[in-house]
Amino acid sequence: MGLKAHWLQHVPFEGLGWIEDWLAEKRARVSSTRFHESPSLPDLGDLDLLIVMGGPMSVNEESLYPWLKDEKNFIAEAIQRGKAVLGVCLGAQLIASALGARVRRNPVPEIGWFPVEKAGGSPGSGSFGGIGRILPGAWEAFHWHGETFDLPAGALHLARSKACENQAFTIGDRVAAIQFHLETTPASARALVESCPGDLVPGPFVQSGSVILGRKDRFQAINKIMRGVLDFLTS
Repeated sequence: MGLKAHWLQHVPFEGLGWIEDWLAEKRARVSSTRFHESPSLPDLGDLDLLIVMGGPMSVNEESLYPWLKDEKNFIAEAIQRGKAVLGVCLGAQLIASALGARVRRNPVPEIGWFPVEKAGGSPGSGSFGGIGRILPGAWEAFHWHGETFDLPAGALHLARSKACENQAFTIGDRVAAIQFHLETTPASARALVESCPGDLVPGPFVQSGSVILGRKDRFQAINKIMRGVLDFLTS
């Protein structure tokens, strides 16, 4: 039987992006929970891969979005049961929160194409394992976030940017939390620009819609890195 993947969607304009292509290549059986329509969650029993996508809400807004509590519990259980789990942007923050770490406002919003570099790996060692070995030393990533996370206990710090220290972490070889976007395509970036124009307020780390959508080669480069991450998580 093929890979069984389930993904969590929070708003209609943030989908899987290029991940959808990867799942099709793998001939995966794909199901989803669309929290903006129904908060129903599946049985984790035969699930191989859980993908938690982005959204404009905060993980701390449980009073506004009551399903957040159940979602965090679901993510924590998936991790405990050894499932492969990938979190992107809000999804990364949800993983951090589910594992007991604090999610808070970043000093500045970070929206657009900005450099990311590898962080220090495990505390004090400068070493990288797992996914860290397949990442470039530095690259240009796509960002769209106003919050960030503290690192959960036992996390391996993977990446940082000038605007945000904690950009990514892993827990073992089965959990990856990535605050920047590697799945973005020209179409999914345009959907963000058109759906969230109020976020594009001039700032030191906020680009215009025209700059964000300007160069197609950027998207191909980040999608290649996402392929490596997904291949590793499901190997």
